Amino acid sequence: MEIFEALILGAVQGITEFLPVSSSGHLVLLQRIFKINEPVLLFDTVVHGGTLIAVFIVLWRDIWNILRRPLQPLTGFLVLATIPAVVFALVFKDSIDKAFASAAGLGFAFLITAAALGISEILSKRSGRPREGGTMTWADALITGILQGAAIIPGVSRSGLTLSGALSRGLERDFAARFSFLLSIPAILGALVLQIKEFGGAGNGGGIDPGALIAGTAAAAVVGFFSIKFMLRLVRERSLWGFAVYTALLGLLVTADQYISHVFF
Repeated sequence: MEIFEALILGAVQGITEFLPVSSSGHLVLLQRIFKINEPVLLFDTVVHGGTLIAVFIVLWRDIWNILRRPLQPLTGFLVLATIPAVVFALVFKDSIDKAFASAAGLGFAFLITAAALGISEILSKRSGRPREGGTMTWADALITGILQGAAIIPGVSRSGLTLSGALSRGLERDFAARFSFLLSIPAILGALVLQIKEFGGAGNGGGIDPGALIAGTAAAAVVGFFSIKFMLRLVRERSLWGFAVYTALLGLLVTADQYISHVFF
């Protein structure tokens, strides 16, 4: 992988990690387009560290509030919502590795993201007046966490499904976005821990040039900072229908290529 390719992929990671369009799905797709043969899952996991830096910078007040009062309900909700992703990752790790390597079902995964976004907007409108974050329940957290667990599949958006879970439960939009981004912290840290053994595989990060990893991570951090800012404002002011349409069209195009044209798959 060249440095330029890593910068492009890192920037895409930074943009798509917080937009509900699946960062992992876009990385898999672009690596197919660029014909990059290095370990997809390893690069994806490492550059997620860049977006983690962006989360710490943008949401430092929320994080500091949790660290200052760790026994508050929000902490428990974040822990509960993290458990399903941990279980899914441990139980289905081999399947996840194969999904990243083969990109099988990538088009269908994008369509799942689109459906989740559309359904959440419909349910949030039907729920009436949005509930403030202080009214979050254990059921809200568990449902959001289960949806996050399902998003370990490339093409299924983590931020999209966690946002969908919170919005479909009638939670206020700004709180739903912040909870989704805070929930990314343990998810990314857990993925980094699970993938740390890959760095010993070939003595240089599983066959990927360390310079490329650093460049991709830096690009993801810088672009991710602006992506979070943009997404927080957008979720407050607009619906997610635009992202639903985008992922639906992308899913149809990828599925058509996987089963008909075979240009990239």
